Amino acid sequence: MKNSESTEQNMASLPTDHPNVRFGKVGVLLVNLGTPDATDYKSMRRYLREFLSDKRVIEWSRLFWYPILYGIVLNTRPGKVGKAYDTIWNRDLDESYLRTYTRNQSDQLSLALKGHPSIMVDWAMRYGQPSIADKLTALKDAGCERILLFPLYPQYAASTTATVNDKAFETLMAMRWQPALRTVPPYHDDPAYIEAIAGSIQSHLAGLDWEPERVLASFHGIPQSYFQKGDPYHCHCMKTTRLVREHLGWDKDRLMTTFQSRFGPEEWLQPYTDKTLEKLAQEGMKRIAVINPGFVSDCLETLEEIAVEAGETFHANGGEHFSHIPCLNDRPSGMRVIEAVVRRELQGWI
Repeated sequence: MKNSESTEQNMASLPTDHPNVRFGKVGVLLVNLGTPDATDYKSMRRYLREFLSDKRVIEWSRLFWYPILYGIVLNTRPGKVGKAYDTIWNRDLDESYLRTYTRNQSDQLSLALKGHPSIMVDWAMRYGQPSIADKLTALKDAGCERILLFPLYPQYAASTTATVNDKAFETLMAMRWQPALRTVPPYHDDPAYIEAIAGSIQSHLAGLDWEPERVLASFHGIPQSYFQKGDPYHCHCMKTTRLVREHLGWDKDRLMTTFQSRFGPEEWLQPYTDKTLEKLAQEGMKRIAVINPGFVSDCLETLEEIAVEAGETFHANGGEHFSHIPCLNDRPSGMRVIEAVVRRELQGWI
């Protein structure tokens, strides 16, 4: 009886309003894939190790994959990828453009939502810095009792959207006092997004002194086996292309879907972007433009793999005019999409 009374007295004596506890805020966390801190070997190896160790990215058995990863890939690939990053590095800020654009998107979204003083906007990377764990913790400590997690991928894939969500919930598992968490669903068919992509194509083509015979909508690929296991990514990509084509009023042959960035020996989603460019050029097509609707921001896969390498492939096989259509990035059209999605998903919270 004495122990019970003592416990009640001790609990009654605890402070009910701790001065360091903040509350009443709503957080929005934009998350993109990731970026190395620099282009040197050690930075690239650290980034690639985190990325390629993710079971959502490489689904092979660890017993099979790790000897390859640590014995071959992490010894050879950092140097090669580092050189590629170096060609598209933001020299002014000494960082990748993906980091630059994601930060700018966060800053501009914060300004767009300034009419709601309870909202705090921040950004993170799934791989590299700033980490999802650090930013979620910072938002919570700043008083965010509710947080909207926004994986910046219009089309859902387990290797992109799901792994962002995994890391966020993993962070919450270590918290005694968890904030409420919402995750943004795929928005591959959102009218604001479709309008922005179509407008980006029209605006870019209007600035060329030639007209492309075909435009490729090149999406990052995934292994066929992931699709066969039930990943909806391929369906989302095809629907995006169809809706953009319909918005533009184009026929089926003028805008086609292709897939890029395959890695390893598996068969990936097809048709492949590089092989398609080779084939079209060899068949006599002279003018092509490529857009990357699945990338919210320009990065290595768009600035180097498409704008440079894909253009070289097309020209080497007989093509004459090639143009890469930039991603939406932090332009007004792209920010309207992000803001529209965020405002919709915050309904009931603000």
